[in-house]
Formats: sequence, structure tokens, C-alpha cells
Amino acid sequence: MNVIESDILKSLMNTPFINQRVLSETTGYSLGKVNKTLKDLNAGGYLNNLNQLTDKAESLIAKNSPKNAIILAAGSGMRMVPVNMSFPKALLEVNGERLIERLIKQLHVAGVNDITVVIGFMKESFEYLIDKYGVKLTVNSDYFRKNNLHSLNLVRNKINNSYIVPCDIWCAKNPFSKVELHSWYMLSNQIAPESIVRVNRKNEIVVDRKSGKGNEMVGIAYLIEPETEAVKENLKLMDETHPNDFWESTLVNNDKLILAAKMIDSNGYVEINTYEQLRNTDSKSSQLKSDAIRTISEVFGCNENEITNLETLKKGMTNRSFVFTVKGSKYVMRIPGEGTDKLIDRKQEAEVYSVISGLDLSNEPVYINPDNGYKITDFLESIRVCDPASESDIARCMKRLREFHDLKLSVNHSFDIFGHIEFYESLREGKPSVYGDYNETKANVYKLRSFVDSLKKDLCLTHIDAVPDNFLFLSRDGADSKVLLIDWEYSGMQDPHVDIAMFCIYSLYDKQECDHLIDLYFEGNCDVETRAKIYCYIAMCGLLWSNWCEYKQMLGVEFGEYSLRQYRYAKEYFRYAKELIGGKYGIE
Repeated sequence: MNVIESDILKSLMNTPFINQRVLSETTGYSLGKVNKTLKDLNAGGYLNNLNQLTDKAESLIAKNSPKNAIILAAGSGMRMVPVNMSFPKALLEVNGERLIERLIKQLHVAGVNDITVVIGFMKESFEYLIDKYGVKLTVNSDYFRKNNLHSLNLVRNKINNSYIVPCDIWCAKNPFSKVELHSWYMLSNQIAPESIVRVNRKNEIVVDRKSGKGNEMVGIAYLIEPETEAVKENLKLMDETHPNDFWESTLVNNDKLILAAKMIDSNGYVEINTYEQLRNTDSKSSQLKSDAIRTISEVFGCNENEITNLETLKKGMTNRSFVFTVKGSKYVMRIPGEGTDKLIDRKQEAEVYSVISGLDLSNEPVYINPDNGYKITDFLESIRVCDPASESDIARCMKRLREFHDLKLSVNHSFDIFGHIEFYESLREGKPSVYGDYNETKANVYKLRSFVDSLKKDLCLTHIDAVPDNFLFLSRDGADSKVLLIDWEYSGMQDPHVDIAMFCIYSLYDKQECDHLIDLYFEGNCDVETRAKIYCYIAMCGLLWSNWCEYKQMLGVEFGEYSLRQYRYAKEYFRYAKELIGGKYGIE
């Protein structure tokens, strides 16, 4: 049974047949298509001579009608900055009603009471739905590094005459029905430049990567056999190879989606992906109240509605940042990330910015709050970060680092590597390290301390987080004109050679690459003792950031290979340092 036959049969179930013209107006199909379809349904035994549903039609309806729904609500909704710091996107209120509650109630009206919600970010916030609506919750613990394909795969065995529903959709009319006769995917008649799918004349959804005239993907779908089995199989296979994909990629076969299109008018729904979309949809939503937005309004003396073009920047390891426009200029606002208040002293950070002010070292703040860590800077056009695989890039970064160190700047606080190791470890509150040989590794790294302490060091303001992503290359007339060093949160008095170690371990360099970076900084004149000291710093800082990662992981933030490699640096560079030191200072 094709889509037109399904739609006309469904219409006849809801409204008895009057005449072809009324049926044409009800379904939106031409009179010619209605006449042909009625004949085909009659010939197929689905309608009798009075265009009434037969037992065969009733049996088909019972077989294909909805049994359950899966709502995908695991993501953190990074595009909702600054709202997403306090609320999961699914729990945003629009017109006094939470998005997910509206969807659940619309499903209930359609007779769908078996509802599973896949959650992850702020998962505890969804617990109340069990008692209030009788839903089932499934936790996606990998929401921070895998996309909704993984979420759906976790519950793939539940897919059986199922609605698949994103959590961020507000539909004016109920998009669900007690009767469904075929699988479909919902698209809008709105043209979306970023969409790569469009509907052809056969009501097929085709993948079109060239035209730039795709239909906006609403995201709601309905699945029955045989499409259900294909999706389940693809979910199982693709979750292993493409876990960062959207689940819709399981629908693609030979540049077509295996589901028919179900069209909706663009005025009939709203997808809430950003702060501005929420504001445009419901200017009175309680979730629009944001300290960050209020701060911007106060700093620039503007109305909150004048803050526009909010766009989330790439999620950083420590903070969340977004771009915004006010009074014709673009800026970046930084919001501290999860647990940052325990990791960084914002008053010390403000002192550092005061000391480096006017030295053309960094993109200086327009505003910085030493109490909550909010920071606003100019948005820099035509910039890029250092490529740690580029010889010319790292040479310029090391030159810039030497120039900064040669200034011999001072602040009133220091960065104590071992003190921070102990502090980050204490944040686990007695929970043992995930690494089975942690105590042995830590003991070995601490053996390096006596050697490092015995050396004369020229302490000065050290960046501490001098990693490739914090070196900005400004372009002018197509060429790199300047290198800035940004993000001074961890900065303090320390041996400046710590910055070399930090660059190495963030770049995930091997020993040969580390030695090459050291040679670049010292222009080929690094003595054995200093090289051994930098090896010690690599081991120490590897242990430091390994502990930092373990704490962040407790907060639900995952860094993949980075965290594992930091621990490896602690172990391997203890051995490299010991070899150079030669057994002195009790290092065995």
C-alpha cells in the first residue's frame, strides 16, 4: 500500500465517505488521484462498493497502528547557551508548558502510553516523569561523546510500530495519531539551506548535497515493518562505526531515505535549538532569565532583546563560550564549566589580566568578573589556532612563548604542581583512581621532585595552559600577522619551562616530537639537565591533568584519548627523566 492509499484509507476511517470532491479537499490530493486511489483500494479489497472500510482494511489498521514512542532527550543542548547550563533542553518551558510534557500529553491523546525517554545530561531532572506520566527512562551514559544514534541503539529492541521523537519540538497541532498505516519521516515545507534532503514528486526523500534547497527536517518519525528491521540492523552496525552520527543516517539507502515523507507546514511547529528561538517563540518563558544575558545587558547598557545572533562556540575543556552581537559589534562571552569554581581562582585570573594589560600578549577582556568567572572579549575575525603538526606554527608559538617569558612578569600567586595534584585528587572524595597502578605511578612521579627542586629556576609569570588551542594566529591580507596567547585561568608564578611541557602533552606528542619542541624553544641550545627537568615536568603535568580529568569525569565530562594519554605521560616520562638524571637524587 502506497502513501496516497494509506492517507485516503485513514481519512475514510475518521470521516465516512460523502463524495470524491470532499475527500479531495480533506486529504489535499487532486480529484484525479482520489478517483484512481478509490478504485485501487476497492480492487485490493480494502473498500467495498460504498467506499466503506472492509475487514481487511480494519485488520491492516490494527496491525500497523502505534504501540509505543521513544523520545530522545540525552543531549546537553550546547546550542542553547547560556540556558543549557541550568536546564536540559527537553524541560524548557514554552507557553507555560515543558516541551517534553507537551509531547507526552500529545502521545497520550493519540493512545500511546508506552513511552521510553532516553536521557543523559542532568538525567536526575527527568525522574519525576515516571510518576507523573508513567514513562520509562533509559540512561545514555555516553551522551557527551556520542550522538542520538547511540541513544536510539540503546533501545532498538523497543522499536515496533513506534514514534521516534526529538525532545526539542513544539507542535501547535498534535503530530501523532491513533491510526498509522505506513512508515514516515516528518519534513517541513520550509526550505533550509543546511538541509541535504528534499522531497521529490513521488513523495520520496532524496539526499541532495548540491542544491542547497533541502526541506527542513522536523525529526519526528514513525516506523513499522519492513523499515523497522532495517533501522534496527543499521543502528546495531553503525553504533560501532559511526556513534557520532544522527540516527537519521540509518535511514539512508542509495541516496534516498527508506521512509516516505510526511509534510508539515512550517508554521505548525517550532524546533527550540537556541536561546533566540526560545525568545522568539515565547518571550515570557521563565528560562530566558539568565545571569549571562543580564550581565551583557548591564555591561553594554542595552535591552536584552538587543542581544542577538547568539552562537555557541566549540565546547572547551574548562568553559562554555558563545558569540553574540550587540550594537553592531560581535563579542564572545565565557561561562565557567562544570566544577570550575573548585578548580580556578577567578580573582587570581583577574590579577593576571591586569598585569598583562597593554602588552599585546592577549585578547584583553572587555569585562571580567572575579567572582563568577564571566568574561567578555571582542570577537576576533580571521583567526585560527596553532596546528601542532605544522613546523612553522610551532616555531612561531615557541618564539612567542620565549618573548612572553623574557618579560619576567610577576603576580602575587604561584602555580604549585604538586599542590594541585593533591587538590585534584582530593576532589574524588576518597574514591580510588580508575587506574589500577595509580599509587605506584604517583610515587614514581614524586621521586622527581628532589631533582627539580635542586635546580636554579628563574620563576616568573607562566601561562601553565600554553597549549596549541590557546595560541591564536590573526590573519591580515591573507597572511598571519600576529600570535596571541589566550585563556590565562591557570597562570601563576612558576618555572617558565613548564609551558613547554604543557604544549607537548596537550599535543599528544611522542618523545621525538617533544625533543624537537624543546630544541625549537631553546634554538638548539638546551643542555641535558634542562631537558631532564622538562621531562620531569611532562611526567608531573601528565599526572596533574590525569587527576583533573578524573574529577571532570565524575561530573559527566569525558575527554576520550586525552585523559588516557596524560596518565601515560606520567609513567613514560618518569622513565625518560630517570635515564637522563642517571640515578641521582634517590630516583630508582
